[in-house]
Amino acid sequence: MAEDTIYGINGPVVTLRNTKTFCMMEMVYVGNLRLIGEVISISDEKTTIQCYEETTDLKPGEPVIGTGALMNVTLGPGILNNIFDGIQRPLRRLEEESGAFIGRGMASDALDMKKTWNVTFTVSPGDEVHAGDVFAICPETESIEHRFMIPNGLNGSVTKLSPNGAYALSAPVGELTAPDGSVHPLRLYQQWPIKRARPVKRHLEAGMPLITGQRIVDTLFPIAKGGAAAIPGGFGTGKTMMQHQLAKWCDADIIIYVGCGERGNEMSQVLEEFSGLMDPKTGKSLMNRTALIANTSNMPVAAREASIYTGITLAEYYRDMGYHVALMADSTSRWAEALREISGRLEEMPAEEGFPAYLPSRLAEFYERAGMVKTLNGQNGSITVIGAVSPAGNDFSEPVTQNTKRYTRCFWALDKSLAYERHYPAVNWTESYSEYKTDLEDWYKQNMGLEFTLCRGKIASLLQEENSLMEIVRLVGEDVLPDEQKLILQTARVIRVGFLQQNAFHAEDSYVSLDKQEKMMQTILLLHRKAGELIAQSIPLSVILKTGLFDKLTKMKYDIPNSKPEMFDEYAKEIHAKLIPEFGNA
Repeated sequence: MAEDTIYGINGPVVTLRNTKTFCMMEMVYVGNLRLIGEVISISDEKTTIQCYEETTDLKPGEPVIGTGALMNVTLGPGILNNIFDGIQRPLRRLEEESGAFIGRGMASDALDMKKTWNVTFTVSPGDEVHAGDVFAICPETESIEHRFMIPNGLNGSVTKLSPNGAYALSAPVGELTAPDGSVHPLRLYQQWPIKRARPVKRHLEAGMPLITGQRIVDTLFPIAKGGAAAIPGGFGTGKTMMQHQLAKWCDADIIIYVGCGERGNEMSQVLEEFSGLMDPKTGKSLMNRTALIANTSNMPVAAREASIYTGITLAEYYRDMGYHVALMADSTSRWAEALREISGRLEEMPAEEGFPAYLPSRLAEFYERAGMVKTLNGQNGSITVIGAVSPAGNDFSEPVTQNTKRYTRCFWALDKSLAYERHYPAVNWTESYSEYKTDLEDWYKQNMGLEFTLCRGKIASLLQEENSLMEIVRLVGEDVLPDEQKLILQTARVIRVGFLQQNAFHAEDSYVSLDKQEKMMQTILLLHRKAGELIAQSIPLSVILKTGLFDKLTKMKYDIPNSKPEMFDEYAKEIHAKLIPEFGNA
């Protein structure tokens, strides 16, 4: 049979003529260097392939070889505490082989097939098993237990099983006999196509919040486990820093961080910082429950698209074990730009701002793979997707931001003016929203009590009132306002500076429990209520401000340690003592 060869090359897009060898979405090796590619279009006359590596020096006439498999990833122990590129090549191992710059066409197993793992089997010969059932476990890292599952599509009886011990991934550890009599080896790894969602038993309703320790998120704009959130913001507004905080402190079991098309120096900073972060849950390295996927802006654009799918597939694998996974995608705008570039080279009809017409459906395919599910083995697991969006010129009306809003129910809009004022996280409380509040209402009532929800509503109301009053203040100044409205502005300032603003580098303020968040809100609202009662008795606000209570409350986030919540009682007593006796007879 004639060899399939390259006919045309246009950047990462390679075309072949007069061949019917390949399948749609098949993974192929392109050229003499065996560059990794994927078939994206097939017709009678032409087959189109997108290459995930640089095509410089590639020439017409070089061979293209199919693999007979879809673009896939290898799933097994060794994913955590590892760094991959967008097509799951292990960067540390490639660095050992080729230095700091990866040579084109370099191939390496995604996981170390020779490394041995201490495996304990959870089934016995003769047991009936089904797809998704856990048949063995091993300690993948100091923090996470790896659960080996029966591959999808297999079920039957375990007819052969090795004893507990140390095994390499490549070695078969048992056999499964299907109902039709066919025999299948049991291995400690499996492969899965990155663009196909892994199956689940059923999807569950969101009813449990992802606790992050970040006050503006947990209190005003919460996200559910299994939810999807967008963090849009221009350059310098703190998208990456916010994702770092969420990754470090959120109560997810596993973190998958995808750096998609970000600048190389920023991505290297992420890799260095994550490697040095200590896990607050275990006191050990955060990398023990983290996998990083690094695809910088100088890497081929097609690999950006793959990196998002690679990340979500790894997340689904750990979800199927029964873990709660948080996926950080930074940033989906770079992914969309890669779609636009490849679409342009394919000469497809452009839609708004040159993006392909299928941009909304691609975003939907990605975000819909988030969710709380009942896995095939009967456990509850979830994937929470938090995607950063980088709109050009901080313009939230551009297509990527607008289409992302359609498929996410949580929107944390970062504000450039807040960032310039050093207010972090720079989440704009008037433009942001969360549709999970209603879904999580029962959880907050059962675990925090009704008081938390009431305080949250009052805090949001005061911020909304301040926003309305600032329109008047900008026109005619604050002096014309009555004291009742001036009090709203003063309380809102305490909320903004003392509650919403949070210092990621302060030991007491980097993470704040829900209990402390509630007590902070209660203390602020107590001061607002007591001051309002005095103003109703015609006592000037200027006199109340001289007590220094408003300034003191802006600093309570630093002054009250997380381990001493009883200090809030002292603050409440001081508010009563300074406001009631001193002004009661005035």
